[in-house]
Amino acid sequence: MPLDLHEATSRRRAGMVDRLAAEGVLTDSLLRDALLRLPREVLLPHAYVRVSGPGADPIDWRLLDGSHPDDRLEWLDLIHGDESILLQRDGEPLNALPRGPVTGGHMTSMSTYTPATIEALQAMELDSGQRYLELGPGPGVSLALAAAITGPGLATGVERDGHMAAFAQQNLDRLGIGAEVIEGDALDGHEARAPYDRIHSGIGVPCVPVPWVEQLAPGGRLLTTLVTRTPSWPGQLLVTRTAAGTVEAVLRGRPRGYRPLLGYRWLNALDHRARIKAAPGTARSTRLTPPPDEAYGYWLAAAYLAPGLVRDFQAETMTIVAPENDSWAVAGPGDGTVRVHGPRDVWAELENLHARWEQAGRPEQYQVDLRDSAGAQHVTSGVGPKALAWTLPPLAAVPRQAP
Repeated sequence: MPLDLHEATSRRRAGMVDRLAAEGVLTDSLLRDALLRLPREVLLPHAYVRVSGPGADPIDWRLLDGSHPDDRLEWLDLIHGDESILLQRDGEPLNALPRGPVTGGHMTSMSTYTPATIEALQAMELDSGQRYLELGPGPGVSLALAAAITGPGLATGVERDGHMAAFAQQNLDRLGIGAEVIEGDALDGHEARAPYDRIHSGIGVPCVPVPWVEQLAPGGRLLTTLVTRTPSWPGQLLVTRTAAGTVEAVLRGRPRGYRPLLGYRWLNALDHRARIKAAPGTARSTRLTPPPDEAYGYWLAAAYLAPGLVRDFQAETMTIVAPENDSWAVAGPGDGTVRVHGPRDVWAELENLHARWEQAGRPEQYQVDLRDSAGAQHVTSGVGPKALAWTLPPLAAVPRQAP
């Protein structure tokens, strides 16, 4: 029996919404309605699937074409699942991609992991009539959802990649929801339509670009990921502007975050994995039981106060690497010992930081002061000598891609 595409997509869309609601991820009724109405297959007409395993170079991919009957079922399941959808290699044009196997290149655009999109949009507290700005919208999934809630002509995206901007606009026009994608540098926001009631950044930044704050309307909310050189412990920053114009910002650790802006280089533990497995290091006793993954306030502080570390989440026991120092720590399992290697005592730093975090009251969120006239953005867990504190790195430290 031939596949009825409309029936197949409708069934999968409803199943996706039901699953997200049952898992407690989707709670907002306006967003639920938008998800049910929005045919995401229009925005995600193709998808790359990685064939190669970790560490392969070059990477082997397979492109699924949603219009091809041999790809359709796999494509439909993929775009209605919870994974990120890989869409573009090395900034390539998107209007005539060849279906099937392809080798080489690195992904430069993808849709966001679906539960993360839902959580972010719900944190924005979207409503009808709000002016909405999306920074780095990629294929436009979250922009389209926001537009379905705020109304026609109120949702704008700023996308640096010209091919992706054109691709997203073409597909958004097919939906007829009145959202517009502007080609430009997301770090500059979009002053022409400011101020905005809601600003959402789909790219991670080391600190908050000043134009974003300046373009936020009274009563507005701005949400972004703050990135460090480690992808292991991201932070989510919520900036609000009160009706009186005062800016307040709260930073929380999260299990996941958005990819950093182009040119930002993450550390990784992959190159050390084989060496660590073969020789995990010298064993010593430890007073620190490995903190749980859910201790987001602690791990977020570690990203800043024990910089240059990255966790290997594929390891059997907690393994944290300082790649640039050729050092690592392998905890446990559960025997009161840790194995350490290299000139940098990674575990000692984490022990000391954990003691400081405990003394600071085990903070799970931090305040960010964006008022410094010199541009520095200061983070603190509170007041007093025991508070944890650091300063966010400037945008100038991040290489920016030439236009």
